[in-house]
Amino acid sequence: MTSSFTPNTNEILSLWAYTLLLSILLPFVFLHFCFQYFTKKTTSPGARIQRFGVNLRTAETGGLLFHCVSVGEVVAAANVINAIRQLHPSIPVTITTTTATGAKQVTSLFKDTVTHCYLPLDLPWMMSRLLKQAAPAHVIITEVELWPNMIDQCWRKGVPVSVINARMTSNSMRSYAKISALFNPMLHKLYKICAQGERDFKNYQQLRTPKQTLLLTNNIKFEQTVLPDVHQLASEFAQMFNIAGRAIVVAGSSHAPEESVLLEAHKTVLQQYPKTLLIIVPRHPQRFDEVYQICQSSGLRCMRSSDQIPCDENTQILLVDEMGKLQALYALATIAFVGGSIADRGGHNALEPAAFAVPILMGPYRYNNPAICQVLRDGGALFEVNNAQQVSCNVLQWLDDDASRTRAGQAGKQVLQENSGAVYATLEALGFS
Repeated sequence: MTSSFTPNTNEILSLWAYTLLLSILLPFVFLHFCFQYFTKKTTSPGARIQRFGVNLRTAETGGLLFHCVSVGEVVAAANVINAIRQLHPSIPVTITTTTATGAKQVTSLFKDTVTHCYLPLDLPWMMSRLLKQAAPAHVIITEVELWPNMIDQCWRKGVPVSVINARMTSNSMRSYAKISALFNPMLHKLYKICAQGERDFKNYQQLRTPKQTLLLTNNIKFEQTVLPDVHQLASEFAQMFNIAGRAIVVAGSSHAPEESVLLEAHKTVLQQYPKTLLIIVPRHPQRFDEVYQICQSSGLRCMRSSDQIPCDENTQILLVDEMGKLQALYALATIAFVGGSIADRGGHNALEPAAFAVPILMGPYRYNNPAICQVLRDGGALFEVNNAQQVSCNVLQWLDDDASRTRAGQAGKQVLQENSGAVYATLEALGFS
C-alpha cells in the first residue's frame, strides 16, 4: 500500500535542511513549552513531554493511528472512527492531537475507548519512536498538518498514510508550491488523499498529486457527530445557570474583535428584547480574561461560567470560560454566531449549530469550509453579517418572527441530511468498506 517513489537529490537535501532547522530550534521550543506550562498551566507536564517523544501512550499494536490538530478535526475524525468500529469493533485506535483542547475533545467523544497521545515534534527520531511503539497498520491524518518527517518515517517503515477530509485552500496551495522540493515528495508517499470538496481536489491537482492517490469523497463533517448526552448536558447547564426559557444568542469560537462587535449589537437587541442573553465562547482559553474585561467595559451585566453562580433575570452576558461546552450551548441556542468569520480566521464549523436546527450568522471570512458555508447559505440556513448593525438586524428579525427563525434552523438540519454519504466514500477509499 506504500509508494515506490524515489526522491531526487534536491528533495532529499530539502528534507535534511528542514530537519536541521527544527533540530536547531529544538532547545528554544523546549524553553517555550516550559514557559507556557509554568506561566499558564495549559497542560500537564506529562502531556508536554510527549511532544518530545517521551512518555508516549499508544493503543495496542496493529491498529489505527489518527492525527487530528484540534477540536474540529477530532469531531470530523469521530465520524470515520465510529464507522470503522462498526465494521471492526476490536480494532485498536490511537488519536494524536497537537492541542490541549483537542485532547479534551477526544476524552469527551470517546471516553476510554481510544488512547490519546500528543503528537511529537516533527523530527525523525521522535516520529520513529511513536511509530515503533504504536506499530499502526494505517496512519490517517484529518484535514491538514502534513508533517514531512512523519510521512517520511511512515513511508520508510511501510506504513500507509492517508489524509481524510483533506483541505487545501488556495493560499495553502500557493505556499506549498513555493516549497515544492519539500512538499511534493509527501504527496508521492501518501496512500490516499480524500478531498473534502471540489476546491480542495483541484488545488491538490495543481500541486501534481498522483492521480491514483487523489479522490473526491466530500466533507465528512456533514455527518456531524453529536455527543450522545448533549441534550442532558444542555439541560443541566440551563438549570445550573437559571437560563431556561430565555432567548439565547450563542457566539461560538469567537476571536478579537468579534466580541466587541457582538456586544455592540447586543445593546441594540436589548432595547427591544431586554431578557435576551448573549453567551460568548472564545476560541482560545488564553483569551478568557481579556474577553471578560471587554465584556465588563461594555457596561452590560456579565457573568463567568467558571464562577458557577446562577444568572439572574438582569444578566445580559454569560462568558463561558470553560472548554468542551460548545455543543451543549448550541443545543440551547435560539440563534448562533460562528466565530473566526468577522475576524479573518476563515470561519469555524457552521455545521455544529445546524445539527441542532439553529439559524446561523457568520462574517465574510469563511474560507476554511467554503463549500459547507455556501450550501448552508444557499439553503437559507446561514446569513452573512459584516458589522454590529447587520448582526442586530438579523437577530431582531428572527426574534420578531418565530416562523422565519424555525425555517432557517430546519434548513440547516436538512442540509446535513441531504449531504450524507462522505463517510462511506471515505471508508471505501481507505479499504474499510
